[in-house]
Amino acid sequence: MTATELQQLGEELGLDAIGAAPAAAYEETERHIQERRARGLFADMKFTMAQPETSCHPETLLPGARTVISAAHCYWTEEPPLEAGEGRLARYTWYDGYAVLRERLDELGRRLGGSYRVLVDANQHVDREAAARSGVGFYGKNTMLITRRHGSWVVLGTLVTDVEIEPTPKLELDCGSCRLCIDACPTDALDEPGTLDSTRCLSYWTQAPAPIPDDFRAELGAQVYGCDICQDVCPWNRGIEKRREGIQPPPDAEPHPSLVDWLASDGDDLRRRYDRLFVPRNAPRYLQRNALVALANTGGREHLPLLEPYLESDDELLRGHAEWAAARLERGP
Repeated sequence: MTATELQQLGEELGLDAIGAAPAAAYEETERHIQERRARGLFADMKFTMAQPETSCHPETLLPGARTVISAAHCYWTEEPPLEAGEGRLARYTWYDGYAVLRERLDELGRRLGGSYRVLVDANQHVDREAAARSGVGFYGKNTMLITRRHGSWVVLGTLVTDVEIEPTPKLELDCGSCRLCIDACPTDALDEPGTLDSTRCLSYWTQAPAPIPDDFRAELGAQVYGCDICQDVCPWNRGIEKRREGIQPPPDAEPHPSLVDWLASDGDDLRRRYDRLFVPRNAPRYLQRNALVALANTGGREHLPLLEPYLESDDELLRGHAEWAAARLERGP
């Protein structure tokens, strides 16, 4: 299959970007992962960093693998106004864009014929490297994969196949002298351009199995999961509202959950409702920890009664965050 035929098929299947590269080891990426892991920059994150000897070797993921196809799904939709008492989810979590991409890549595999394997949000493969090699996008200084048309507002997926496909060229683009994402990060997690220090990343701390550092709690604002600051300021993401005008999120999309609801909710209910999110050990206590911080940052004294069960909790994590939240609400704005 030629690169042009692949592009046409991708458009037919509703893929927002697509490219192909030979199935070969990501030797430089593997070395970077090992170096950054040794420096402690991944904190306790696992994902594709846990086993680079697997995730950086797509040629081993399918017998007879010849081609790695990378694809992107743009998840950007307009954000409604944030109301009082609401928390904010990172935009990619409003609905399960990975499920959309997985379904379309599976259909692509069926159309191509031969043997194939779909990997979407999978620990076994570094999707960003495949996307960079195949011209789907390029690495930004914020470590995100930036596409030409949709910026970094995309989720990525991969199809490894034994079908030979003409490679697509890399994008000869970069961030130039721009450092808006570096300057906008309130915790200096991007001070080394192109390298993320997870121990200083707000998104990491909303997913971490540990207390959120005191110095970072106020910086989270209303955020209860993830962080979009470095994407919000990126020039490559400007104009997306015009390119995506009229595209509505699925009916079940949820940009702004109720903090009151999260704090009053039964843990099992939270776990079921947000199974699309990564939560340590699937324990809803981490979502409620985040809600306590967001409420402290955006609420008032009228919300103090909500904290009472947590101030008396046997759970040291929740009790500690509730005590911090209560002190902050007592002080007022």
